[in-house]
Amino acid sequence: MIVRRSRLDSDDSSRAGKAAVLSQSPLSKKPSLPSVTPHSIRNIAIIAHVDHGKTTLVDEMLRQSGAIRENAEMAERAMDSNDIERERGITILAKCTSVLWGDADEAVRLNIVDTPGHADFGGEVERILSMVDGCLLLVDAAEGPMPQTKFVLSKALKLGLRPILVLNKIDRPSADPDAALDAAFDLFAALGASDEQLDFPVLYASGRDGWADRDIDGPRQDLTPLFETIAAHVPAPTVAKGAAEAPFQMLATTLEADPYLGRILTGRVIAGVARPGETLKALGRDGKEIERVRITKVLAFRGLKRQPVDEAGPGDIIALAGYQKASVADTLCDLSMSDAIAAQPIDPPTLSVTLAANDSPLAGKEGDKVQSRVIRDRLLRQAEGDVAIRVSDAPDGDGMEVAGRGELQLGVLIENMRREGFEMSVSRPRVVTQTDESGQLLEPIEEVVIDVDDDYSGAVIETLNRRKADLQEMIPAGAGKTRIVLHAPARALIGYHGQFLTDTRGTGVMNRSFLKYAPHRGAIEGRRNGVLISNGGGTAVPYALWNLEERGVMLIGAGEAVYQGMIIGENAKDDDLDVNPLKAKQLTNIRAAGKDDAVKLTPPRRLSLEQAIAYIEDDELVEVTPKSIRLRKRELVPHMRKKRAKAAL
Repeated sequence: MIVRRSRLDSDDSSRAGKAAVLSQSPLSKKPSLPSVTPHSIRNIAIIAHVDHGKTTLVDEMLRQSGAIRENAEMAERAMDSNDIERERGITILAKCTSVLWGDADEAVRLNIVDTPGHADFGGEVERILSMVDGCLLLVDAAEGPMPQTKFVLSKALKLGLRPILVLNKIDRPSADPDAALDAAFDLFAALGASDEQLDFPVLYASGRDGWADRDIDGPRQDLTPLFETIAAHVPAPTVAKGAAEAPFQMLATTLEADPYLGRILTGRVIAGVARPGETLKALGRDGKEIERVRITKVLAFRGLKRQPVDEAGPGDIIALAGYQKASVADTLCDLSMSDAIAAQPIDPPTLSVTLAANDSPLAGKEGDKVQSRVIRDRLLRQAEGDVAIRVSDAPDGDGMEVAGRGELQLGVLIENMRREGFEMSVSRPRVVTQTDESGQLLEPIEEVVIDVDDDYSGAVIETLNRRKADLQEMIPAGAGKTRIVLHAPARALIGYHGQFLTDTRGTGVMNRSFLKYAPHRGAIEGRRNGVLISNGGGTAVPYALWNLEERGVMLIGAGEAVYQGMIIGENAKDDDLDVNPLKAKQLTNIRAAGKDDAVKLTPPRRLSLEQAIAYIEDDELVEVTPKSIRLRKRELVPHMRKKRAKAAL
């Protein structure tokens, strides 16, 4: 029988059990850990829609399993180690950890993979699912299944995984576990789940409070029922007979860089045993040899750390250091192997932008990486480790075209680059189209789920209908809210989020995920307002901006550097207007009553990186530097803009 692990100092009678626990402690200084047998391993991924509580639940699993000592400090959402993940409160990169559950003789090693919940990072989920044997599907008891829930569940079911359903956050006042369970079962059935997959265990939980129960009215004490269900329901890794004696084989699933160890490739061992110091090779997807290297480290995941082990056998999830060229989806294997392991197909990118060197008058003043060659090398390195990103030369030869899953994924990539010191210009996002066998143009269609107050549902539907979206479902969501489900072209949603927040007075919630490719739906209206363009270079003057406020909304503040062709505001009308933000007040020696009052400027509207990229039109660019985000016209000189506009007619 599997029991909950006690504290380190509570089992004086079992030195073996105590040693097993101490070996996984973050404070352990042992250079290696004992290997585990396949039957004692459970490889499991935690999948869910964004903000349904995956990372918070992993925090509690680490604490209650003994992987983190009770008196040790652990940051909230410890698995979200990336700065941007912590700032935005979302998981971007899939990460591995493991905990030991059970007594010393019957302990089970749970290899846990925390996956992203946002649809833009679905590529991380797709490749991770190929190396696990089961999954926890978290569903918010108040929101129910959402678009990303459908996406990740469909991938899991296709791989034959039998999910465990966890209805999380059932302590919320608006929670309706019964309705969420019914909706989840309907989703399983709609996705073609087998009878075995439909017979899924159900747990009621609150990841934040650290408890899970099999019954909704359970004792609500700890996560013991969750650990027991995983150990009983998730099968041990399927290992072929004699796999431990066979030549080593592993499919690289994730890639990261370490300043001391170099490239670290993570994956699940298919056959053989990995040991430090052995010579292995890497095979590309086509079976061609990439390189031969000596493995410097074999790393296993223990709590929040990777620790070196003397060996790792079939079924275990490990990381290898020593490779210099191998990448994601490559086969790491013994020198005698010649066949590559087939990798799971990844859904294609749906959105692309062009990144080029910054050529504005302010170029090179805030960043130290400004050359096209340096930008190209950085993007190619990103494409190696992120299978959902595709990088190619731009058709016009100016810059690199980067294709991904959505505005957020591309925005996070650009944000990481600017923090590394890069300067670049970014074009307006474009959808990645396809052509079917008959020559018909196809475009990506997304499923959009919107929860909005009843009073604003009409405005939302009207706006999206003008953008060629089709209404699929409209149902009451309780508490004066309506849930709207639409199928909309991906290009129709570029730049829509700002208008959506305006239409719903900031109370609406919109979730979207890729659905399919469908016939092109024709022209769609773009931005309604024109922009205010600076006609000179220098420093913006408060008096000039104060006079320009009646023309529209300012995007810059006083004292900021501007140049000719830079966008400084949004025009109240639908055309572009060249203005002078440098005009100072004309001073005289005559003092008139009421004329010496200081100007009071309205605070400018500051656009985030994603908002700026979505805001611009085809003839505009976003200038990104480590310190600034500026909007500009492609052609800075007015007569060149007119010439280009005539050529486009």
